[in-house]
Amino acid sequence: MFKRLAAWGAAICAALLTPSAYAQAAWAPNDDDALLLDLRLGRLSLGDGVRGYRTPEGVCVDLADVILALDLPMRLDKPARRASGWAFDERNQITVDRAQNSVQIGANVEKLDEAAIRDVPDGWCIAVKPLSRWIGVEFIPDLGNALLLVKSTARLPVELAAERRARAAAIPPQRGFDLKAMPKADAPFRLWRTPSVDVVATLAAIEDKRTGSRFDATYELYVAGEVGKASFDARLASDQNGVPANLRLRAYRTDPDGGLLGALGATHFALGDVAGLSTPLVAQSAVGRGAVVTNRPIDRPDSFDRTDFHGELPMGWDAELYRNGQLLAFANDRADGRYAFLSVPLLYGQNRFEVVLYGPQGQVRREERLVAVGVDSIPPRETWYWAGINEANTDLIMLKDYRDPRNRGWRGSVGLERGIDTYTSTGAQLHSLVLEDVRHNYAEAFVRRAIGPALVEVSGAYEDTGGYALRAQMLGQFGRSYLTVESVLAHDYRSDRIEPGVTGWHGIALDHSLNVGRTILPVHLEARYETRARSIDTLELAARASANVSGLVLTGQLDYRADMVPTGPDPPARIEASLLANARLGRVRLRGETRFRLSRGAGLETATVVGEWAAGERADWRAELGYDRSYDRARLGFGYSRRFDRFAVTASVEGASDGSVAAGFNLAFAFGPDPRGRGIRMSATKLASHGQVFARVWRDSNNDGVRQRSEPLEREVQLAAGQIAVERLTDSQGSTVIDGLVPFRPVLIGIDAASLPDPLVQPASPGVVVTPRPGIAIAIELPLSSAGEIHGTLVRGGGGAIEGVDLELVDDEGRVLRVTRTEFDGYFLFEGVPYGRYAIRIAQISADAARLRAALGLSVVVGEARPSVALGTIAAEASASRSAEALR
Repeated sequence: MFKRLAAWGAAICAALLTPSAYAQAAWAPNDDDALLLDLRLGRLSLGDGVRGYRTPEGVCVDLADVILALDLPMRLDKPARRASGWAFDERNQITVDRAQNSVQIGANVEKLDEAAIRDVPDGWCIAVKPLSRWIGVEFIPDLGNALLLVKSTARLPVELAAERRARAAAIPPQRGFDLKAMPKADAPFRLWRTPSVDVVATLAAIEDKRTGSRFDATYELYVAGEVGKASFDARLASDQNGVPANLRLRAYRTDPDGGLLGALGATHFALGDVAGLSTPLVAQSAVGRGAVVTNRPIDRPDSFDRTDFHGELPMGWDAELYRNGQLLAFANDRADGRYAFLSVPLLYGQNRFEVVLYGPQGQVRREERLVAVGVDSIPPRETWYWAGINEANTDLIMLKDYRDPRNRGWRGSVGLERGIDTYTSTGAQLHSLVLEDVRHNYAEAFVRRAIGPALVEVSGAYEDTGGYALRAQMLGQFGRSYLTVESVLAHDYRSDRIEPGVTGWHGIALDHSLNVGRTILPVHLEARYETRARSIDTLELAARASANVSGLVLTGQLDYRADMVPTGPDPPARIEASLLANARLGRVRLRGETRFRLSRGAGLETATVVGEWAAGERADWRAELGYDRSYDRARLGFGYSRRFDRFAVTASVEGASDGSVAAGFNLAFAFGPDPRGRGIRMSATKLASHGQVFARVWRDSNNDGVRQRSEPLEREVQLAAGQIAVERLTDSQGSTVIDGLVPFRPVLIGIDAASLPDPLVQPASPGVVVTPRPGIAIAIELPLSSAGEIHGTLVRGGGGAIEGVDLELVDDEGRVLRVTRTEFDGYFLFEGVPYGRYAIRIAQISADAARLRAALGLSVVVGEARPSVALGTIAAEASASRSAEALR
């Protein structure tokens, strides 16, 4: 600070000197001419100051300081006497070449003025006039105030970035809140809650040159509500003639905290059409009528190295799967109305999956899921159980028999998993399955251990006929590489997972991210060899690479398969290549998938390209181009969708190269009870498959947390669900409805304090945690409270000011409500503090760095009688370790 004041003093003195002092023929840098200027853009101070000099021609400033302060992507190469890069826009390329005595701005090249750049001890000192012309902004020295002012006709990136940081700083620090410690919405189950219903109906006329003419009328209804103090859902889908064909029913309870069924501590139980357990060596998950119960975390994968993704996929919707930003798979709508990405490999460490759903009306819905593989995924001294029984591929109410006779019949599984210690867990399961009308019984067990940067699992399964299977699996992270190794041996064994005659397989996979310039290129290599008794052995190789460049997501894969027969020549190998792409070109979002055969019969197998673009705020166009080699035809389709408040419609036409044509009309809407008590509401947003919250905001005048009739309701208040702002503001009754919440995933619903026009009115609490349930609206109330401020000065015990220390304002519940940082003189200020009692402490990381005790022993009350609390000087005590050092 003193150094800066001295520099400012020197600048002021320099400003008062007469011009004749600088009329020297030969100027050299000296301390008398040295400047230290604050770079100002409006009210924004940039960087840590800019060094400069006063020269006979005016003021010059250090180029490196300007580059850092304005965050310019420029490189200064002093040995080569060259500076290059661009300013604010890639089209504004700048190259200063002192060796060639030239400067190039965009496409224009000019001679470099001798007085434009001066060599000074710290680097290049550029005169402000040519620097202004090169960069495209105006630099104005104000030596009397030791300032270098920046003026620009357009808003600069550094200015926009500062505004983003300011907006982020104005939001209460909700990210650090422990949701388990926050107030929770009380939403007990009822004997009956009127359900919400999602409806999709489609009419289509088709003239197919292969199958003839037909008229299709299909519909799908998804219902979710509560009955008998349990959640229920139902899905009814018709066949192509509009006749009900498939009905699934389920009653269930889900509690992420494990508070179900008393001593069982279940997280989920269900009756009706339920999914079974999936294990590595025996069972594949199958849907059928039955029952399940478990205390496993609801987002826990069945297998530590792979996971499955299931979900509702209404007619006309598509789905994409991403892992850590890498596009892995693409799925179209299916007859059963669900998407399924099965046996998706997991990497060691944190796996962030995202399923992106695209609707026919231009909707985009994202579902995120984090899956950890490592030490943290093995819970020590916990026991998890799972038990279930169902009739595979058989609905509770069979409208039509669609079952595969090879995979039907009752099946059941029961299992336990125990965390032995931080690094080891073990588990066992018993299964009974029907495969091709023959019952098979199994016992399966595993031991899992974390060894260094790897997780190893050894498992085995025994079949009651005497067959067995053994499996070893390892997932590890070595630097930036992820390695997966698997080996399976089987003897006279068959199950859902291992086909008859398979004696084993051995595989290895490597994932690594390459840096190609500024682009990160994830690469996946995989090899697998499968053996069969007296039959064909198979070698499979795969290589996949992904890239995300300027919004273009590409995933290319090469597959090789070679079969080896016991006798005679081997059949020719099969080589295929595929490409998945997702990009935005201007207003058009493109998605595509292609597959090529590169071996015998080489050529394009399939290709699909979908383009979507907006035709207004609520309307979209869609174009689709496809080719299928098996039908030997290309097709081209167009669609138009329009979203209204209560429903959405889509019209489409399609033609094929063989003369086939089709036209369709799609109607989608949802209806359910209006949480405001106004009967039934209709919406274009799905209500049954997602959760809803009915929130009301009011002014808590007496700060008792209970609304009185005299306390006003607040309109046009912005709410936030987690970190996402809610589009609809509160209405004249202070209420709004938040739709589209992910079921059973706790979320904090709070008031966006930055949207409040009066800084003396603030949220009375950070918000309320809601665990959404499908199809129903949970009601919450969010009070606003009058606010004040707390200020003071933090000093050490000896009296010295403490600069740059983070202070936390803690409420009576132990939650950190505000964080502020002390100024150079120790001054601090908490603004917009709701009325109440608080404690102030030093943030632990700051206390450790400054070697101070975090506790300050302060209790502060902000209220109507004292809205502005001045604490004066507060002395912080040295930590115990520092006191001990002082005694030595």
